[in-house]
Amino acid sequence: MSTVTLIKEMTGWSGLEGQWLRRRHFTPDVLAAIAERIRECERDHEGELVVAIEAVSPVHEPEPHMRALEVFGRLRVWDTPGNTGMLLYLALDKHRIEIIADRGIAAESAEWEAVCTRLQVRLAEKAYAAGILAAIEDIESILRRCCPASQPTDQGVEGDTGLANEPVLL
Repeated sequence: MSTVTLIKEMTGWSGLEGQWLRRRHFTPDVLAAIAERIRECERDHEGELVVAIEAVSPVHEPEPHMRALEVFGRLRVWDTPGNTGMLLYLALDKHRIEIIADRGIAAESAEWEAVCTRLQVRLAEKAYAAGILAAIEDIESILRRCCPASQPTDQGVEGDTGLANEPVLL
């Protein structure tokens, strides 16, 4: 952990920064665009993508990977018919991205790491909306390969799981 990051966390600045980033870059229009992109992409595969954006990490779980696992469980992303749920988790205050994929998605961890790396670069360039949308495209191409649709679905209808396409703000 860098000295700057440590100072931000000790002073509470990272939490303020996370709140500012969420308000500035994740407007209702951006959140709607993300939801629509997920809705469109999920027609082509059996996977269920959930995007969770956390402005300030909770004190009880400071480690982003463990927090992503907790969010995965609390949002019931695991509760899909083919175990094909997945979570794209952003911890804005910690500048961390985590992808948690259920056991029904047979993708290599290197693929998820590549998605996270490309998204991290876009976020560093302040291209938050474009970065998230590009990450969704990357994730969806992996899901199309790993969990192809078994039958055509009705357009605009969410799967049997009831997982929402709208990003979850934590």
